[in-house]
Amino acid sequence: MAVMIAIVVTLLLVLLLARPTGLYMAKAFDYNPSGLDRYYRPLERMIFAIGGIRQENQTWKRYTVTLVVSNTMMILLVYLVFRTQAYLPLNPAGIANMDPSLAFNTAISFMTNTNLQHYSGESGLSYLSQMIAIVFMMFTAPATALAAVFAFMRGLARKPLGNFFVDMTRAITRVLLPVAFVTALIFVALGVPQTLEPAAVAQTIQGGEQTIARGPMGSFVSIKELGNNGGGFMGVNSAHPFENPNAISNLIQILLMMLLTTSLPFAYGKMVGNAKQGRVLFVSMAMLFIVLLGVSLTAEHAGNPALNAIGIQHEQGSMEGKEVRFGVALSSLYSVVTTASETGAVNAMHDTLTPIAGLITIANMMLNTTFGGVGAGFMNVLMYAMIGVFLSGLMVGRTPEFLGKKIEGKEMKLIAVTMLVSPVLILVPTAIALFSYPDTLSNPGFHGLTQAMYEYTSSAANNGSGFEGLGDNTLFWNTTTGVVMFLGRYFSIVALLAVAGSLAAKKTVPETTGTFRTDTGLFAIVFLAAVLIVGALTFFPSLVLGPIAEQLTLKP
Repeated sequence: MAVMIAIVVTLLLVLLLARPTGLYMAKAFDYNPSGLDRYYRPLERMIFAIGGIRQENQTWKRYTVTLVVSNTMMILLVYLVFRTQAYLPLNPAGIANMDPSLAFNTAISFMTNTNLQHYSGESGLSYLSQMIAIVFMMFTAPATALAAVFAFMRGLARKPLGNFFVDMTRAITRVLLPVAFVTALIFVALGVPQTLEPAAVAQTIQGGEQTIARGPMGSFVSIKELGNNGGGFMGVNSAHPFENPNAISNLIQILLMMLLTTSLPFAYGKMVGNAKQGRVLFVSMAMLFIVLLGVSLTAEHAGNPALNAIGIQHEQGSMEGKEVRFGVALSSLYSVVTTASETGAVNAMHDTLTPIAGLITIANMMLNTTFGGVGAGFMNVLMYAMIGVFLSGLMVGRTPEFLGKKIEGKEMKLIAVTMLVSPVLILVPTAIALFSYPDTLSNPGFHGLTQAMYEYTSSAANNGSGFEGLGDNTLFWNTTTGVVMFLGRYFSIVALLAVAGSLAAKKTVPETTGTFRTDTGLFAIVFLAAVLIVGALTFFPSLVLGPIAEQLTLKP
């Protein structure tokens, strides 16, 4: 009972923080003068002067090219750091240079906000690589996504899309850096290490020696959660007591993961001048989140029927792969939050979840609309909203309208292609992996299929969590997941910015009695129906062959 109260309190805190954060973000990205300029403008002017940035509005094409090219250059820069880290300073453990395919995968992974790790955090990177490469990308990747989503909102609101460099700078200076700085101090106060000293060597009670990894973790963990990054300084991520010492740090991590994603609907309502529409989207996603969380909690507390039958199931439920300091309920909550927000951090091993709870984590990533990741996820939400409007318009024989703009063939073609990219990026590589590299799977049968499918789903959705046990540090897995991460990230951003650019150029259509309003309860139902029918049914056959079939084989 106490644990369930803790979950309710956590969700209420998320709810209380969402609206004020959203309104603050709308003001932070508003190009009109505001009170925030007094605090941030001097620093931003210096950055613009050093970078030679002209603060002029860009067309959607120029905005998109600037975004993709700058991100690609960052990937190349960080790749070089990984490949030469053995010769660079701040490497007290003497960690070798990264293998080319692993460096390729890791550089793309962190720049695409995925943070998929095919290496063990504490043994794969030097302190320098962690700080100037990983943490650098953990700021610039979510800043890129925030820039894209606010440009998208401006297009829907019939405004110029803005300037990518200005938006990315504002995302860092006005949103990410202040919150990450404060929460890093809180994490250090709670016991998370923040040091450049080498690993500590301790004497065990048996007389042996134990090497205890440490490093600059406090600053790492704060932006890892706030920016929906999710990569761990340690190999076991937030299941490690150094990254997540206690229930308070666990609570703060959940709040950080949800902070920006839950605030974006309110920022959207402010940006487009229709606060009610933002609230409708927030409530719709919250309902979906609560249903999925309830299913996960029920499945994990029910545990494994086979173990229940012989009387060795833990009284809390399925404790396999979970930390005793968090237990079943808080581990289940974390698993749903980290996949709903597309963060990817874990405080339990997802590979050990019951099949239905594992299904929930995959479904969150496949839909990418249960709040979704910072920025890019909310663009996906708005895409489904336009699909719902389009389908409603077809049923009543009217040209669909969204925010006073007609949604016509050009926009729907871009949306349709974007919809098809995700299943192609997930299902095709999964089939190739199962056929060509079955020896990399640690589990046979249904669970092995889920293991491979989870890896590509996590990559395409820019989540980064994994079903551990997969032998993923190979040329095949590093290359294919790297390509999937890159395409999964940038294809949708480019396509949806094109949609925003197209809508921004159209004339506003006057609202009539026949206009389908998008700020009502009816639209919430249409939106959820579009998500479940168009999104969920795309992947249903593969889920039947994976986690659903596995659940049916668990006989008491």
